Amino acid sequence: MAETTTRTDTTAVDLGALAEELSRGRADDARVRHLETIAYGPALRVERFLLGNGLCVLLLEDHSAPVVCLQTWFGVGSRHEKPGKTGIAHLFEHLMFGESEGLEHGAFDRLLEEAGAETNAATFLDWTYYHTNLPKDALELTVRLEATRMSRLVLRDPQVASEKDVVANERRQRVDDDVDGAVSELLYATALSTHAYRWPTIGWMEDIQGFTTADCVAFYETYYAPNNATLVAVGDVTARELLALVQEHYGKLASSTIPVEDVRPEPPQTAERRARVEKPTPTQKAAIGYRSPALGDFDYAPFVLLSEILFGGRSSRVHRALVQKLEIASEVRASLGPFRDPSLYDVFLSARDDHTVAELVAAFDEVADDVRARPVPDLELDKAKARLELGTLQGLETVAGKAEQLGFYETVLGNPAALFDKLRDYRRATPADLLRVARRYLVREARTVIEVYPDDTMGPQTTPTPPPGVDADDEAGAGEEEAAS
Repeated sequence: MAETTTRTDTTAVDLGALAEELSRGRADDARVRHLETIAYGPALRVERFLLGNGLCVLLLEDHSAPVVCLQTWFGVGSRHEKPGKTGIAHLFEHLMFGESEGLEHGAFDRLLEEAGAETNAATFLDWTYYHTNLPKDALELTVRLEATRMSRLVLRDPQVASEKDVVANERRQRVDDDVDGAVSELLYATALSTHAYRWPTIGWMEDIQGFTTADCVAFYETYYAPNNATLVAVGDVTARELLALVQEHYGKLASSTIPVEDVRPEPPQTAERRARVEKPTPTQKAAIGYRSPALGDFDYAPFVLLSEILFGGRSSRVHRALVQKLEIASEVRASLGPFRDPSLYDVFLSARDDHTVAELVAAFDEVADDVRARPVPDLELDKAKARLELGTLQGLETVAGKAEQLGFYETVLGNPAALFDKLRDYRRATPADLLRVARRYLVREARTVIEVYPDDTMGPQTTPTPPPGVDADDEAGAGEEEAAS
């Protein structure tokens, strides 16, 4: 692995010597190596270690307060599922807070809460992660509990059935009974025909209800293993303290054989796709999905800046045009997915009063045509850069914010410091870069439009014809990030 250290050689040798010292007499799975020191901005450093069983450990020391954020990131999300088994990654986010061997149901949360810690989790397309904010003196307890549920989770019919019911109810609330959630699913299912991003993170209801305990055991034994995980620690902890605990509690865990991903790239879209649906909404809405680059692509940073110019706050171009000037929209927003593979740039427009989908889309097209026709002025671009940089750096103010960025970029891009690469990319982007991105991606022939009408205005509902590879009953796409309850 390439050395990126900016510390002195003495420090690197000391960490290597520490790892060697802690590994003496240990079994191979519990031996630890110091791999590299990674610069994290101008002043901080991240230490990367590797346990013999494949567990990656990232440590960023911050002794300003006696607190620690400990997160475990697993390289598994809804993209790793198969048709008929969608939603199992999210189901596990719930199962992992249940019973483990020697730890009754509810004890995980209770013990950590009594120690002054708080826990939660999230699942999305490319990853699942579990995080705990804790006082320093609860570190040993937290590491022990995390290692226990990674290796000795109890999966029996009662536990699985109970959590399936919880997730099914969550789906009803967040998707089936929520207009925006249902429309988002339909947008992705209509726009994508091949890639696993086309189904929602929460899963299809039929799949959720059909999971068996055997399905869950197979998934757990495959993906919940140290060689598919990154343990991130940020805060008032030293390498010696952390590594000794990791060796003691994780060193006994066996690695697994992670299947080779059979990801099928999405074919090019050459014609606009449209679908019309009725929903219990007071006004008409439009959801538009354009093809977008992956997080690691060269075009990603200028696309983020372009989206900031179009939708970033009340002074953005789309807000000024549709909400303030024309007064045809009550809400405008957009999202560029930070995913490992190319996906969608989601645009959502909600009409004001009796204005129509046709008016919304036509007005948005005028704004989009303008950024495709002429370069963004330097002053407008500089403002977007400043807003993005401020928002990014504000997210690093806490130990939890730092840990989340480290784990996310390590899991998706394999580089825990990639956040600062993105900042660099924002700073060096030019009007020409944004013009290129607008012309490459904001293409009407390669977009999908979902027209949403109030129940009593559209008449008989029509069923959209799905693109090749999408079942007619599949009316959802990549879901929103799901948090454990």
